[in-house]
Amino acid sequence: MTRVRLAPLLVLLAAAAGAVVAPLHAAVHPPRLEYQMTTLPNGLRVILSEDHSTPIVHLSVWYHVGSRNEKPGRTGFAHLFEHMMFKGSKNVQPESHTSIIASIGGRSNAYTQEDATVFWETFPAQYLPLALWLEADRMATLRVDRDAFEKEVEVVKEERRLRVDNQPYGRLNEILFDKAFTTHSYKHPTIGSMKDLQSASLDDVRDFHNTYYVPENAVVTMVGDFDPAQAMQLVTQYFGRVPKAAKPVPRDIPKEPEQTQERRSVIQEEWPLAAVVVAYHVAYDGHPDSYPLHLTSKILFDGESARITRELVYDKRIAVAAFGSANILEDPNLFYAVAIIPPGQSPDTVEKALLAEFEKLKTAAPVTAHELERAKNQFMRDYIIGRETDEQKALHLAHAAVIHSDITRADAEIDIFENLTTADIQRVAQRYFTQNNRTVIYILPKGGGATGAGR
Repeated sequence: MTRVRLAPLLVLLAAAAGAVVAPLHAAVHPPRLEYQMTTLPNGLRVILSEDHSTPIVHLSVWYHVGSRNEKPGRTGFAHLFEHMMFKGSKNVQPESHTSIIASIGGRSNAYTQEDATVFWETFPAQYLPLALWLEADRMATLRVDRDAFEKEVEVVKEERRLRVDNQPYGRLNEILFDKAFTTHSYKHPTIGSMKDLQSASLDDVRDFHNTYYVPENAVVTMVGDFDPAQAMQLVTQYFGRVPKAAKPVPRDIPKEPEQTQERRSVIQEEWPLAAVVVAYHVAYDGHPDSYPLHLTSKILFDGESARITRELVYDKRIAVAAFGSANILEDPNLFYAVAIIPPGQSPDTVEKALLAEFEKLKTAAPVTAHELERAKNQFMRDYIIGRETDEQKALHLAHAAVIHSDITRADAEIDIFENLTTADIQRVAQRYFTQNNRTVIYILPKGGGATGAGR
């Protein structure tokens, strides 16, 4: 039977009906996560959180490496290596890791982001020793042979074709970050370029594994039905034997220089409709300004009544879709807005409308108390729903430990959000949404001309 959480549901229904939304976030403050954290002699950090509500366990292994750690000419390695981690080890045959977990009634997968690569499985609690052994085995004895490597390169290239090259608007993020960044490795996409994937060598991949897939660069997180003492004994038994790396994990990420003047680009793509993009460089995850920026994103983009959607799509009807995001990552990243516009509509007109919404946040129409409360309720909705399962709890804990290097952030950030004011929203808008910090891109259908692009 599906259980309905009335407080968040009432918030959504009231917001949809245009009603005044009462401040519910204080009344539904979720319980803090209970956990213990240990570091093994080889540098591996281990987070344990008991949850006996169901007889399952979620296990994740976060490696603090993503596309952010890649060098020019070697893009896509973190994602490629995620694939290679399923190609077998000394004791496990290729593709068997996934099938073994499935055979015991579990689920497993992995994903690569800019700042981390995550491997996870959720399974019946009695199989915890097996799952820990599988993860430790591929950390310590991964098999990287030429045949598997060459096949997986082709798999990743095909994945890029399907998700990026042959998908309408698939290159949107790739274009945006390439134009907005000059130096930092956030400039290139996680999936990498075809050229770099083609030039990857077996030695490159082995070196990547030896450099980044080491205990001191990993965090093992378990949430679920287990005894912590027994679980820690198993972790020590399997992961404790993995040797330390021969050298420290490199953290030489090139810093993006401060942008000092507006950047503008006009690009043509095989897209059905034109797009206008406006982006600003913003603070990193955990910076005091990142929290009001998160709420600003909700005010501008979250829901049909959000400012930019309402203004461009419904009121002015100059865009068929409008969306955006505060892309808050380990290093300073972007806050951006995108409008997809119909044929005949001037990109210049749409750009001015987008810029006007950013300007309103600063002076003309600052955020109201009602808008701020709505954004906080949306945040609390996401926060509560995003902590219901073992998997989601593990994500909060691991993200705090890996990205913030402070596991207490898994709970502490909620208090920061609750105490934000309209003045905080106005302050970050004035600080970051400036002309010199702005990148504007017109992406036009090929053969459609560049009307209004020369402003």
